[in-house]
Amino acid sequence: MSIARVALDLPLNRLFDYRIDGLGPATVGLRIRVPFGRGEKIGIIVDLPSQSELAPEQLKPALEILRDTPPLPADFFRLCAFASSYYQAPLGEVLLQALPPGLKKTRASQRRAGKAMATTVPAAAPLPELTAEQAQAVAAMAASQGYAPFLLHGVTGSGKTEVYLRLIAATLARGRQALLLVPEINLTPQLEARIRQRFPDVRTAILHSELAEAAREREWKAAFLGEARIVVGTRLAIFTPLPALGLIVVDEEHDPSYKQQDGIRYSARDMAIYRASAERLPIVLGSATPSLESWARAQSGRYTLIRLKERAVSSARLPTVRLLDTRRMQLTQGISAPLLEAIRQRLMAGEQSLIFLNRRGYAPVLSCTACAWVSRCQRCAANMVVHLKDQRLRCHHCGLEMRIPRACPTCGNQDLHPFGRGTQRLEAWLAETFPEARILRVDRDSAKSKKQWEALLEQIHTGTGPERVDILVGTQMLAKGHDFPRLTLVGAVGADAALFAADWRAPERLFAQLMQVAGRAGRADLPGEVIIQTEYPDHPLYAALQAHDYPRYAETLLAERRQAGFPPYTFQAMLRAEAARMEDALDFLKAAAALVPAEAHPEVLRYDPVPMRLSRLWSLERAQLLVESPSRPRLQAFLADWRTGLERLKTPNRLRWHLEVDPIEF
Repeated sequence: MSIARVALDLPLNRLFDYRIDGLGPATVGLRIRVPFGRGEKIGIIVDLPSQSELAPEQLKPALEILRDTPPLPADFFRLCAFASSYYQAPLGEVLLQALPPGLKKTRASQRRAGKAMATTVPAAAPLPELTAEQAQAVAAMAASQGYAPFLLHGVTGSGKTEVYLRLIAATLARGRQALLLVPEINLTPQLEARIRQRFPDVRTAILHSELAEAAREREWKAAFLGEARIVVGTRLAIFTPLPALGLIVVDEEHDPSYKQQDGIRYSARDMAIYRASAERLPIVLGSATPSLESWARAQSGRYTLIRLKERAVSSARLPTVRLLDTRRMQLTQGISAPLLEAIRQRLMAGEQSLIFLNRRGYAPVLSCTACAWVSRCQRCAANMVVHLKDQRLRCHHCGLEMRIPRACPTCGNQDLHPFGRGTQRLEAWLAETFPEARILRVDRDSAKSKKQWEALLEQIHTGTGPERVDILVGTQMLAKGHDFPRLTLVGAVGADAALFAADWRAPERLFAQLMQVAGRAGRADLPGEVIIQTEYPDHPLYAALQAHDYPRYAETLLAERRQAGFPPYTFQAMLRAEAARMEDALDFLKAAAALVPAEAHPEVLRYDPVPMRLSRLWSLERAQLLVESPSRPRLQAFLADWRTGLERLKTPNRLRWHLEVDPIEF
């Protein structure tokens, strides 16, 4: 009797044995269709044990071994095994989530290969001349052999993408594949076009979740079979098996989008570092505002720091940053008179302006002036946002929406007022103030899909005529990776809110956002200006922004974290619980804290359970328990023991829990 040990996509920390004929060493790594419960599942054969813990008569027969793709390679299993161990996730979930959805369907007839999409490839443009800094960076990184982690810290507009392309070209010349990770789907069209123009004869695979099922399977197979020599993708692409991988690039490595926030809560950036180390190849982490974890590793010598201090276009200069002290100014819809005048000057000069407000919708809340009713979400501990154009109230956390009421639901008062402002309200007011200007709002409401985003980009880049764009109103979607030659003014509105937020990572994220959005101004021949409205003009964050001095502010934040005992000087994990009642969630966490004796892991500190900041989501009450240690190995040893106990712990109905390693949300 032949036994196949199979990994299934289940939240269970175990593998499953089935019996089937035709097994051999070459079948390890193949997909297999098996019965499970009353249905069927697709699994992956991970081992061929000589015997099972189950009696022979208890073993169910597998239904079919799927041989439409080669076996998954050993390095893919090592990568997934590491993710399973480090992030305390079942191996089956990790292995199967790395496959495209079409390869996890139980009926082969349901999978269609799909037709390759015809793409128009522009003629290859001549190579731009490298600056001295770029040339030195390319030479240093291209000469590396084996595992070599580089942190490429380049100011906005310094030509980091051109460095990536030169390194990819060197990798292709060695007959190897290159993997380029980007934080968001919306960054791929511009980058994809540039790669196809530079390498018109090289098969490039694009991997992200918005692809249609057939297209996603086709692209994944092209990468897996080695047909695609360049792979561009979002975080899940890090698990794609590549037979000739020779280079990994992580663009905007600081971006929190690289951290998965549901399911298997992994960091694609950190997985990329592990994969480069395990497969002995160079990795480049690029950013104008590196994460403090990466910056600390570069300062300690674990990463090689390479800096690009000047913009790549010789005539382009870093924008001037001006702080407006709004404590003594009267604001209209959040806009000061000097910022309004700066916008007017750009309109007269035929240049573009960008007003940055990281809050979408018309207003954050609707309120009754008579009884103080506010538009709270019924399912979450959050307010419903006013979307005036659609006449809807929407929760940006759970998606619940309803029509804007004509009168107060509590007292019947018809005098309801929107308080605060979002991008829609700012757009409407600017349209009234500058009726001759064409204004375009760019946020997740106006760009819900890749096609919508590409259409918006086309509008922004249109130079003259009725389709031109004069004023952009946008959120962080516009803050990174985009090059708008006519954009010369960036105005930041409402930035102070993050300075004193409860999340200790908020200042780091605010600095990165403002530095990135400031970098959109003056990237070509026209000089750029950034105006930041603030009530705290003397704050060190703004001083560093004015000087374009990331290293100085990074050292300030690292000193604060060292003193407070925050990462990267300690290592953390978070146990979170969701239940119908907050008491159930807290009781579960208290029981969980007592599972492992403190003396068994003296270097691991367990904090008391507390409600989460967003204490209710989707009608479930949420609480969390933080554990931390100055030693990563000791924390991992504790988590392994803890997870075993957690899986045996009895829980009330509707209580769900998950364990997150290296959390970034608090």
